Amino acid sequence: MKRLFAAQALAASFGAAAAQDYSAPPPDLSTLPPLSLFETWRPHIHVLPPAGQIGDPCAHYVDPETGLFHVGYLHNGTGIASVKTDDLVHYYDVNENGGYLIVPGGPNDPLAVFDGSVFPRGVDGKPTLLYTSVSSLPIHWTLPYVYGSESQSLAVTYNGGKNFTKLEIPPVIPGPPRPDVTAFRDPFVFKNGQLDKALDSREGAWYTVISGGIREVGPCIFLYRSVSRVFEEWEYLGEWFSAPANSTWGNGDWARVFGYNWETANAFSLDREGYNRDGDTFMTFGVEGSYAPIQPGVTSMHAMLWASGDVSVQDGNASFTPDMVGVFDWGLSAYAAAGKVVPSTAKPSDYGTPDRFISYVWLTGDVFGGVVGFPAAQQGWQNTLLLPRELSILSIPNVVNNELAQENGSWRVAEGPVGGHCVKLETLGIDIARETYHAMTDAPSFTEPDQTLTEDVLIPFETSPETKFFVLEAQLSFPQSARGSGLQAGFQILASEFESTTIYYQFSNESIMIDRYSTSAAAETTSGIDESPESGRLRLFDVNDCECGNEDEDDETGLGHNSERGNKLNRSDYGDGVPTRGYGCEQHIETLDLTIVVDNSVLEVYANSRFALSTWARSWYANSTEIRFFHNGENKVSFRKIRVADGLYDAYPKRAN
Repeated sequence: MKRLFAAQALAASFGAAAAQDYSAPPPDLSTLPPLSLFETWRPHIHVLPPAGQIGDPCAHYVDPETGLFHVGYLHNGTGIASVKTDDLVHYYDVNENGGYLIVPGGPNDPLAVFDGSVFPRGVDGKPTLLYTSVSSLPIHWTLPYVYGSESQSLAVTYNGGKNFTKLEIPPVIPGPPRPDVTAFRDPFVFKNGQLDKALDSREGAWYTVISGGIREVGPCIFLYRSVSRVFEEWEYLGEWFSAPANSTWGNGDWARVFGYNWETANAFSLDREGYNRDGDTFMTFGVEGSYAPIQPGVTSMHAMLWASGDVSVQDGNASFTPDMVGVFDWGLSAYAAAGKVVPSTAKPSDYGTPDRFISYVWLTGDVFGGVVGFPAAQQGWQNTLLLPRELSILSIPNVVNNELAQENGSWRVAEGPVGGHCVKLETLGIDIARETYHAMTDAPSFTEPDQTLTEDVLIPFETSPETKFFVLEAQLSFPQSARGSGLQAGFQILASEFESTTIYYQFSNESIMIDRYSTSAAAETTSGIDESPESGRLRLFDVNDCECGNEDEDDETGLGHNSERGNKLNRSDYGDGVPTRGYGCEQHIETLDLTIVVDNSVLEVYANSRFALSTWARSWYANSTEIRFFHNGENKVSFRKIRVADGLYDAYPKRAN
């Protein structure tokens, strides 16, 4: 409420008219006064500046002196700003009004400052930023590259991150290793035990990946190793990870297209608990030209992918060979993920959590290259970062060893087959950070009775949220006969007589779908409100407890370490009529475990601790808060364990003061 008053006061200073009537049809929103829509769709719990535009997440770090986690981001296309948190729930601006910690204007960066990454203890033992310094624009993968236009420079903070002072030295990495690149930016610094062994590096050496590609060859990630204690000298180690232009992983179903240029690559190591420098190597990376045909330059579509694989040395250079690749967020507007190690000693980890890699994804204003005309001046802010995600290796036990498990997808066979019947799979585990999850679900909540549906119906919940700030959790179970059928089942949310958004699982293409065609009445009056549908692929495997016996050694339930985390998988819920372990053996389709977060207009859908799809759902009417069961009448679905936490906290307790 305090923030609402502040926004109204700000709007009044621009001569804004009275508050909008959200019980009446929307006008053409582009005709309204500036800032008159500031609170209409603004989220409460996501990272975004007090006003203006947020860009790529970057420059995150845990301050070794305070233990606070700093979450940085590009701001207004001008520089980098940041917030800090001690609990991954509440955020505080490092500089008043979202001021910058670094801006362009020095000899290395006369035109722009792009993404950077922070050594927690660098120059003089202080947090030190390695960032892309820009001296020539424009830069795009479809344009001829000006050598030296992107270099990597250093800056250090002596005042707790309020500003980073640029070192008065030339760029420490002055340009790409070859002239025919498509990009050379977004350095990310990290440690990696597998690289240490493969390259015979000193233990705990620092590396950096720089994103880009080779023209007419394909996208790639360049690898460097620090050879000085103050990070002023770097050794080039080769094109660590690359792909042919416009190629795919497998048939492309599980990782979209590799495109022509990569951006914002992060490299990190995981085990089943979280971050481990000696664990398996993973990367996240943004893809430019993800949906392009063979001719480049005809699309600006993006994708946000991840990969895991083997680290080796070939011909003297480091090499990364993936054995699984997937989509980090299936939303067409979700891009440029960046994370950082949050050790168990950090302030947000006071509750006995392990070392973790926490990642944030940027949700852009709308689909890249999509509709134009959004009422930006009326809203007064653009874009947001999505909820923090903690990553791990996720085990999927007791999977039937059939063609569904053996496909070249976003998973790998970790163990088995056991007796020729079952395997244990592994994939990237994606969960809402546990502190954030618990704070969201700590709101007043209600449950909904279980439902089993066989007909084409829309059934309203007995109780619906009073707000547009809620978390909906549910488990959906399907009979084996649903495999390959036309079944569609899920929920309608933000619903009223005039609006609704439908989220459902569709077996015909193994996808979670978000139907936004009726999401916003404002789309009928304003050209810039996008209502394109969204979708992402999620395979629900065939599982069989009683034939496998390959549960985790330390977990009799077979749930592994994820049993107590954000999206709580329940491996005992495989569908209707599941036999008790030891009383016969039948195959069952894995339960769909959904967590749907609605933060006003920001919609995030998580499933089975390994799937995320985020988008915008800009409902207009105040009474568009109803939730409904959705089923298209094909086959059967059972809805269970339905819970709604209504009303989210305010992540910015000091912004209104």
